Amino acid sequence: MNTAGAAGGVNLLALRSHNTALLLDLLRQAGRAGISRLELAERTGLTPQAVSKITARLRDDGLVTEAGRQASTGGKPRTALRLVPEAGHAVGLHLDRDELRAVLVDLTGTVVAERRAALDLGAGADAVLGVVVREARAVTGGLLGGPGAGAERGEGELLVGDPAAAVGSTVLGVGVAMPGPLDHTHGVLHRVTGFPEWDGFPLRDELARRLDVPVVLDKDTNAAALGLAVGGEAGAFAYLHLGTGLGAGLVLGGAVHHGARTGAGEFGHQVIQLDGPPCPCGNRGCVEVLCLAAVARGDVDEAARVLGEGAANLVGLLDIDLVLLGGRTVAAEPERFVRGVGVVLDARASREGGSSPVPVRVASGGVRGVAEGAAQLLLAPLFGRSQG
Repeated sequence: MNTAGAAGGVNLLALRSHNTALLLDLLRQAGRAGISRLELAERTGLTPQAVSKITARLRDDGLVTEAGRQASTGGKPRTALRLVPEAGHAVGLHLDRDELRAVLVDLTGTVVAERRAALDLGAGADAVLGVVVREARAVTGGLLGGPGAGAERGEGELLVGDPAAAVGSTVLGVGVAMPGPLDHTHGVLHRVTGFPEWDGFPLRDELARRLDVPVVLDKDTNAAALGLAVGGEAGAFAYLHLGTGLGAGLVLGGAVHHGARTGAGEFGHQVIQLDGPPCPCGNRGCVEVLCLAAVARGDVDEAARVLGEGAANLVGLLDIDLVLLGGRTVAAEPERFVRGVGVVLDARASREGGSSPVPVRVASGGVRGVAEGAAQLLLAPLFGRSQG
């Protein structure tokens, strides 16, 4: 497997040492202004000699370059170093039930290109993988797929950027996010709600074989939550994703919480009405089926109230700091969903007394937030960010 992509270049996976990750993260945060070796040593606790050795290797690999000299404070002016964002890229794929969104991001997470294509998860593995592989190749300008693969036109549309910008660069790998349940550790799907034929399918390994780069798989909600945490969301929070389904990504203790059996975040399948309508998961009265039914009949306020009841259960169970909302359905009526969920959480706080309501707002990233989070499945470990 070619971890450097078709264009060659440094093997970024080999850089995942703790000390290197510390330095890369500080360099990323410093932006184009850069940061001096001395400050890197002071902020990491590493010796100046260790910092010089690591940064020299990163410069040789093309990941770091000089950013100029910092103003003198009485001594010799210090040379600042900065990350080279275009030295590497990662692909993020969001496989929804009816749509595929693909992004190509640089080392800072900035989107270089974005594509969208129709997808039918019920069409079978061969058909789905065909679309996924073509769009992954298209969004990288043909860097994926092994020797002789070449560029793909893809079946979808280019929304943002120019994939040709990545030509000559390293592709770290592909992050894939899709509805669960699934086993992110082994890269295997379980009985995806509504699509039982995927149960046990080794999606990660099959895509890695076809694309000839490392592939990481996780639930759409977990990927989005990781992207939000990397982007600066702090504390314990829940990301609730309402699109063609409903799920949650949980960030606890600064890391995505997957659970002992990788099943955390199946938020949509908590039962809140025992005699409610049947859900594709096999239960009755799940938050998801009630919420989607309200959306289908155009009752957005009722959908928001149901979502709020589920969120209130989550707040009561985990005592989280923040609730973030995302997904295509939320994006269509963001203010009504924020208001409706907020009313339920405010009422809960009022009943309990002495506690402030948990704030609710729309997650950053918009409709491509999951795809960007999928790319962070590859990038975050490079900068020392835990995925849980």
